[in-house]
Amino acid sequence: MSDIAILSSVLGILGTACAIAFGYSAWKRNHKTDDTNTGEKNGTILTEIGYIKSGIDDIKRKQEKQDALYVDVATKLTAVEASAKQAHKRIDRIEGHSNREE
Repeated sequence: MSDIAILSSVLGILGTACAIAFGYSAWKRNHKTDDTNTGEKNGTILTEIGYIKSGIDDIKRKQEKQDALYVDVATKLTAVEASAKQAHKRIDRIEGHSNREE
């Protein structure tokens, strides 16, 4: 073989090896970038889910307070209704006595 043929073969093999090395390097870099982007997206999603969860927890606390207030108002209303019923009975008795005296 001539020197030019040997040089061409060596350059071809060297070029192929460089192409493989550069291709692997680019794949590795892109793979790392993809992992970073995926991690950022997952982190953002988890953060948003955390905000939603804390919002739901706040709503639950407010709902529990509202339920307690409703029970309190219902209890007071029952007491007021009973008191009004007794007051009406007393008023009816008083009116009954005053009507008899007239």
